[in-house]
Amino acid sequence: MVLDLREISSFTDFFVICSGTSEPQLKAIGNEIEIRLREDYSLRPVAVDGFPASQWMVLDYLQVVVHIFHRDKRAFYSLEDLWGDAPVVEWESAAAN
Repeated sequence: MVLDLREISSFTDFFVICSGTSEPQLKAIGNEIEIRLREDYSLRPVAVDGFPASQWMVLDYLQVVVHIFHRDKRAFYSLEDLWGDAPVVEWESAAAN
């Protein structure tokens, strides 16, 4: 899920919120995001916080903050509800094209 925070936040433009079902899966998601953005766009996060065992990782790219949750933690913290006034960005995956 991608939330558009441009009209309601001063610290970032978008939240990307995703989840996995295991610590290895969370690590793989975070690693793949970092690798793709570095190799494809020469982007590196300005900060990385959390780790798979904490069940919540954050990759901060300034304009975009990526939240990677374990499925249960995502439901518990419910950022989608906390930022419920933010529009959801509709998008298609590259595989759909």
